[in-house]
Amino acid sequence: MRESREIKGSKGSKGRRHRVVVLALTGLLPFELGIPHRIFGRAKDAEGSSLYEIVTCSLQPGPVRTDADFDIHVEHGPEAMATADTVVIPASYELGPVYEEGRLTEELAAALAHIRPGTRMVSICTGGYVLAAAGLLDGRPATTHWSSAEHFQRLFPSVKVDADVLFIDDGDVLTSAGVAAGIDLCLHIVRRDHGTAVANEVARRTVVPPHRDGGQAQYIRRPVPEPQSATTTSARAWALSHLHQPIQLRDMAGQESMSVRTFTRRFREEAGISPGQWLTRQRVERARYLLESTDLSVDQVAQDAGFGTAQSMRQHLQTALGVPPTVYRRAFRADTDIDTGTGTGTDTRTPG
Repeated sequence: MRESREIKGSKGSKGRRHRVVVLALTGLLPFELGIPHRIFGRAKDAEGSSLYEIVTCSLQPGPVRTDADFDIHVEHGPEAMATADTVVIPASYELGPVYEEGRLTEELAAALAHIRPGTRMVSICTGGYVLAAAGLLDGRPATTHWSSAEHFQRLFPSVKVDADVLFIDDGDVLTSAGVAAGIDLCLHIVRRDHGTAVANEVARRTVVPPHRDGGQAQYIRRPVPEPQSATTTSARAWALSHLHQPIQLRDMAGQESMSVRTFTRRFREEAGISPGQWLTRQRVERARYLLESTDLSVDQVAQDAGFGTAQSMRQHLQTALGVPPTVYRRAFRADTDIDTGTGTGTDTRTPG
C-alpha cells in the first residue's frame, strides 16, 4: 500500500506550526482523545521546537461526557476547526443518527462546515462514521474497528471498507482501526510529514513500536504466545541486526530451532504477516532512515538495507511510498546535492 499521493512537509501557512484540531464528541474514549496530543505533541525538529500545535474542540465549549466515570472540559468550540491543517475525529459511543442512520445531526454538520477545503481529515476507530456520514469517504478506501466493519459497510455501501488493516492513508483522508491503531496512524502521519527519524524519536519517548505498517492485520489470533510455547521474537531481533545480509527463511527458523513450516505458521500467528513481508517492510524502513539521515549513495543504501541492488530498492520504495529514493530523500533533506549512486558524484536531475 502506498503511504500517500505526495510527500510534503507539514508546516502551515507562513511557516507556522501545523495545527491539528481534535474534535471531542460526547461519549468519547479518553484514551483515543489523548493519542493525537501525545504523538503530535512529542514531534520536534532538530532544534527541539514543536512541529505541531494541537487544539481540542467540541460541538459546544464546556464539559464533554466520556465513556469513563469522568467528564472533560473543552475550552474551544467548533469554530476552532476553521484554523486546522489537520482535523482528527476519535471514536465516540454516542454518535446517535451517525451510527444508526448514517447521517449527520444538524449540530455536527454545522460544526464540520467550519473546516476549510484541503484540510487533512483523520479518524480513529468509529470516528470514521463521521467522515463517512459527511460524504468524505464516498468511493474511497477506509477502515474502522474490525467489530464494526460489517455494520459500517452496510450503512455506507459506497465506501471501500477494508476490515483487515490497521490504517489506510488515502492522501488527504486517513482512517484507522480501533484504539491503539490510532497510535500507528498518528506515527505514520508524523513519518509522512517529517521523516523516519522524527517519528522514531516520538515512538521511543512514547515507548511504542516505531512502525506497524498500515497493512498489518487488525486481529491477530495469537498476539501473546501461550505459556511455555516458543516464539519468533529472537528471530526477528536477529534479522534486524542482519538486514544488510541476505536472509533466508531457513536462517530465521534456525534461530528458533524450528522447522520452516512451523516457524512460518508461528510467525503469522504472532505478527499477522508472513516473514517475507515483514523483512521487506523492515528493509524499507531502514532505507528510509538512511536516505533521510546520511549522504550514502543510493547503491550504498540499497546494500545496507539488504536490497542488494539499487534497482531492487527503487522498485520496493516505489511500491511502498509511491516515489523513488532520490525524490524521497529530497523531500526530507534540505541539501539536495546528493550522490545518486552512479559513481559520478552529485546529480540531482535523475529521479531515483
